[in-house]
Amino acid sequence: MDFRTEHDSMGSVEVPSEAYYGAQTARALDNYSISGLSVHPAMVENYVLLKKAAAEVLQELGLLDHERSQAIVRAAEEILGGALRDQFVVDAFHSGAGTSFHMNVNEVLAGRANEILTGKRGGNSPVHPNDQVNLGQSTNDTFPTAMRMAARRLAARLIHAVRRLGTTLSQKGAEFAEVVKAGRTHLQDAVPVTLGQEFTAYAVAVRQAGDAIASASRLLEELGIGGSAVGTGLNTHPRFRVLVVERISRYTGIGFRPSGDLQASMQSHLPIALLSSALRGLALEISRICNDLRLLSSGPATGLMEIRLPAAQPGSSIMPGKVNPSIPEMVNMVCFQVIGNDTAVAWAAASGQLELNVMMPVMAHNILQSLQIMTRALHALAARCISGITADPRRCRHYAESSAALATGLNPLLGYDRTAEIVKESLASGRTLIEVARQRSGLGEEELMRLFDIASMAKGSGQ
Repeated sequence: MDFRTEHDSMGSVEVPSEAYYGAQTARALDNYSISGLSVHPAMVENYVLLKKAAAEVLQELGLLDHERSQAIVRAAEEILGGALRDQFVVDAFHSGAGTSFHMNVNEVLAGRANEILTGKRGGNSPVHPNDQVNLGQSTNDTFPTAMRMAARRLAARLIHAVRRLGTTLSQKGAEFAEVVKAGRTHLQDAVPVTLGQEFTAYAVAVRQAGDAIASASRLLEELGIGGSAVGTGLNTHPRFRVLVVERISRYTGIGFRPSGDLQASMQSHLPIALLSSALRGLALEISRICNDLRLLSSGPATGLMEIRLPAAQPGSSIMPGKVNPSIPEMVNMVCFQVIGNDTAVAWAAASGQLELNVMMPVMAHNILQSLQIMTRALHALAARCISGITADPRRCRHYAESSAALATGLNPLLGYDRTAEIVKESLASGRTLIEVARQRSGLGEEELMRLFDIASMAKGSGQ
């Protein structure tokens, strides 16, 4: 491999000749060979978009000449179009506040801009990664700005996936509206419900979790760009932050706005923590629903098998014909990861000191991973599982009619204790509830048929 010599404030560093990055990125590669994980692509995209907007504004304000500004903008647009993505090489776990990744971005943009202007890749002239690409900026205001932009944009995709899943569950709720089944509490028999009621309730829970995510994501629209090192705006033009945010809003179609308090935006990452917490809430609900789907489809011969999930793949390497609830299992695992990621985000958000929270790289890694994997998992759950679920109405009805909990309908007429005796005798003798009730309740046949009407029970008095 051929190398070239690059320079930074600490001295000279050998960099691969084909690389667009420079000395500080090369140092980071030596210092932070930690996880083998790259910084999330959404962070790359939004950081580069921020740098493009900044270069345009700096030219507009007369702080950066047209030639160098346009070279930076062109380099940014190429990256946004998919080029040079392999040049963002810093490990996801790197220096505090994200300085190493920020300089990776600055150096790649400068390296490509210099190639555009001189034909020579890399270097610090005529475009310097600090003096031009980073003019009037700091890691301390750009990293949280890019992180908020990335999280807000990925959250929009997740909200779409949540709404799609809610709609799919509602459709199943309508489809199964007349399928009467045994209710279960404590995993024991309870009074009848309909399968449609169960799925409609799932839809409500999913939508509520989605509303929490939408609410939290709106807090990310306040951007602290222009705060510079400690939120005072040192070395920035007074119009810089407003003009940059205007461009970002135009490029993304999202109503981003300048922070009302730049220091607060650098000290506190409450918006990221709140979004992560809302994601945790969604994960808890989705995991619960997937557990129900796995239980309701258990069998086929020795489980409940009230519903059948669409087969995604063979379920065993040794048992021919076995089919597992593979999609809900995958979604469960995604939910566990999101819940774990939230713990990391929470600790990172709580670990800022004074004017800065330096734990932003781990915050960004976890929140963006959570948003991405949950979005993809929910799309798979809706398309590859929920939409293809079928019910077994006969099996559902059989369980409902066999349940000792049907005796609950006798309570208003016979009282709790007398009804309990009928239940116990039914279970001990093996006779049905209605047979024992005929003998011991003193109620007429018509009244008993009314009280043991499972469809009416499922509707309940509030329906």
